[in-house]
Amino acid sequence: MKREKQMEVPTDIILKNQVMSGEIRKINEEFYLENGRRKKYFIETYGCQMNEHDSEKLSGMLLEMGYDEGDDIRNSDLVIYNTCCVRENAELRVFGNLGSLKPLKKKNKDLTIAVCGCMMQQPHIIEQIKKKYSHVDLIFGTYNVHNFPSLLYRSLSEDENMLVEVWDKEMGVIEDLPVNRRYSTKAYVNIVYGCNNFCTYCIVPYTRGRERSRTREAIMEEIKDLAENGAKEITLLGQNVNSYGKTLDEDIDFADLLEAVNMIDGIERIRFMTSHPKDISKKLIDVMARSEKVCHQLHLPVQSGSNEILKKMNRNYSREKYMEMVDYAREKMPDISISTDFIIGFPGETDKDIEDTIDLIKYVQYDSAFTFIYSIRTGTPAAKMEDQIPEKIKHERFEKVLKELNKIVTSKLKNYKDKRVRVLVEGTSAKDENILTGRNEQYVTINFKGDKSLIGKFVNVKITKTKSFSLYGEITE
Repeated sequence: MKREKQMEVPTDIILKNQVMSGEIRKINEEFYLENGRRKKYFIETYGCQMNEHDSEKLSGMLLEMGYDEGDDIRNSDLVIYNTCCVRENAELRVFGNLGSLKPLKKKNKDLTIAVCGCMMQQPHIIEQIKKKYSHVDLIFGTYNVHNFPSLLYRSLSEDENMLVEVWDKEMGVIEDLPVNRRYSTKAYVNIVYGCNNFCTYCIVPYTRGRERSRTREAIMEEIKDLAENGAKEITLLGQNVNSYGKTLDEDIDFADLLEAVNMIDGIERIRFMTSHPKDISKKLIDVMARSEKVCHQLHLPVQSGSNEILKKMNRNYSREKYMEMVDYAREKMPDISISTDFIIGFPGETDKDIEDTIDLIKYVQYDSAFTFIYSIRTGTPAAKMEDQIPEKIKHERFEKVLKELNKIVTSKLKNYKDKRVRVLVEGTSAKDENILTGRNEQYVTINFKGDKSLIGKFVNVKITKTKSFSLYGEITE
């Protein structure tokens, strides 16, 4: 099989950013000596796990530059919005929050405001920021996150109202960027960047670029280091993890990589996302079934249950193939949890298409699902389709699908009553500091009373109460 050649990142770019990081650290040390406090940064992240992991990298770079992480945007010296453009709502939130920063900037002229991420890869978004949000200091995109130290240094030292650097082309994979992990016991690990699928509704291939896989050696080294530092669970990330290996010289696919990661000592749970249904293989499902550390959890976004809509979406699989792979997964792993994504209101959608989607939902019996109302993404083929669905009809269909999904999800959660499950304790509940929270192998959220010393450990929990989207229980021996 012919493999795509992966670009190499010039060494001088990497070295320059290391130097600039050191220069900013000197500036921040002088600030600390004069003011008795460290400069603080605040990062607001929108979107997927890929964005979350990018924010962990930005945070790691900032710590190396002598900043402290802040927890209040009002007391920060640097604010970064790491943006998402997959849904319209995320974009509107970014614009709203950027507007709210204007009074802060007036009060504190030394406040630095940066915006990065997928939204910034769209020229019309940058033009909108230039016109309406002139208090923004720095804009950069997804392809040059590694260039952040140089950009920040320029923004701090040069007399420019707004510094914009957005690359229109991806480079190769850059290793060894510092990472400030959000959790100590679980971690995200990128295995492939970008996407080659070009679904007609999706902007991601235009904002994240073409697929680039990391080498097996780099991935294994990172995971071994995580295990040595206490990580118990890792999630392998990619826009389409099933495409892993296509840009590498080595003859390896995602199933091979998963099997290798399963052998790493110290890691007790392995998850991954996202799998594209057109690329999922029985080989991968077989590896999941026989690998003791790989969770029996599969996020397999179907988007629609209608073959006509799937074709218009350029998904390159049929509902029949999708159901075949679900059946095979359930045959090999009867306890598997299957989740998905749906888009409601895609151009040309009919009532019959919605009935096909509901029929698929009843057949698969999903454990959970993310359901979205279609929104036009400028630059995608679907945005130019003439048969757009009126908003009122979109919302009516959305409620109809959601009703069916919620009925099934609630029913499946009720089956957990009185069962004992193994839970990785992740922290305390956002609503109650006295309640611990964690997830079982199937990724269900479980809340229970317990001492905070249990955070980061596995415990057995008996389920005593079920709610619509979570479970409650008590620790057992």
